[in-house]
Amino acid sequence: MSKKTTPAEEKYSSYELEVLAVVNALRKFRTYLMGNHLKIITDCSAFQRTMDKKDLVTRIARWALLLEEFDYEIVHRSGQRMQHVDALSRYPVAIITSDTLTARLKRAQQEYEYTQSLRSMIGSNNDSDFFDKNEILYKYVDGRELIVVPRDMQTEIIKLAHEKGHFSAAKTEGVVKQEFFIPNLSKQVQNVIVNCVPCILTNKKSGKKDGFLNPIPKEDVPLSTYHVDFIGPLPSSNRKYQHNLTIVDAFTKFTWLYPVRSTSAEDALDKLKVQQKTFGNPKRIITDRGSAFTSKAFGDYCTNENIQHFQITTGVPRGNGQVERIHRTLIPVLTKLSIADSTKWV
Repeated sequence: MSKKTTPAEEKYSSYELEVLAVVNALRKFRTYLMGNHLKIITDCSAFQRTMDKKDLVTRIARWALLLEEFDYEIVHRSGQRMQHVDALSRYPVAIITSDTLTARLKRAQQEYEYTQSLRSMIGSNNDSDFFDKNEILYKYVDGRELIVVPRDMQTEIIKLAHEKGHFSAAKTEGVVKQEFFIPNLSKQVQNVIVNCVPCILTNKKSGKKDGFLNPIPKEDVPLSTYHVDFIGPLPSSNRKYQHNLTIVDAFTKFTWLYPVRSTSAEDALDKLKVQQKTFGNPKRIITDRGSAFTSKAFGDYCTNENIQHFQITTGVPRGNGQVERIHRTLIPVLTKLSIADSTKWV
């Protein structure tokens, strides 16, 4: 699958694009990477060899100078072992059509009077966007060939698109428009989502409530304050995970989700040490008064790493509201996507 390049990129070779991708990534995440040792893993062997040369092309030399402020090493890995990275550059498309569904649409179109009347107009009206292809009626919309869906199958098609991931109305409408033409699509999508049983059962309704606003003071830099909490117990997965540890950066709202086997201090500290290797330590951590966070091991870790540990008042979860808000979104998502098999929440 080829990547469409912009006019500015066409003057670069594939090797130069590889270097430019690394440079842009380091620029974007510079705040998080400065002062930390990092590995640049690439399947471009030329990139690894070039960085070791003394004489470089002017353009590459300029980029190499930008890399000098980072403590990095370049590791070459064959393309066969980089498929998980290549997948990220592919645009994910939710495919709905299948041979069986196409055959049913074909039969339904033959029985639907509206599609038959459209077919009769194709030959007489050259300006019509409708056309026949393999005995199936299509319509040109924004350069795409979309199958015209008969009225009896419109709700079914919308349900198939929505249940790919129980998407929002806008996302569901976008998935349908990739392959099908349905008149008054927005209104019909809303009706389907309102009547979706899994969405009704798992979406927690919440409205505005009066109360005092007591924001937690935040630093003006990322990764200074962490909100930390467990969620669970959840159905045991194949690897015996039963809980999830959530870590939220108070400044950027960036969230890390770690599946864990228990709510012990050891599991919490293990994941915080993973964070430390990548981002360093925060200045403070805000938690509830669970046994993992009140343990001596957790307290000793915070003392040794010079981290302030704040514990919220018992019975007042809004004191750690940042992580509680993430959980309010996370629980319905995990529930919807693991309805068929509750152990697949990981």
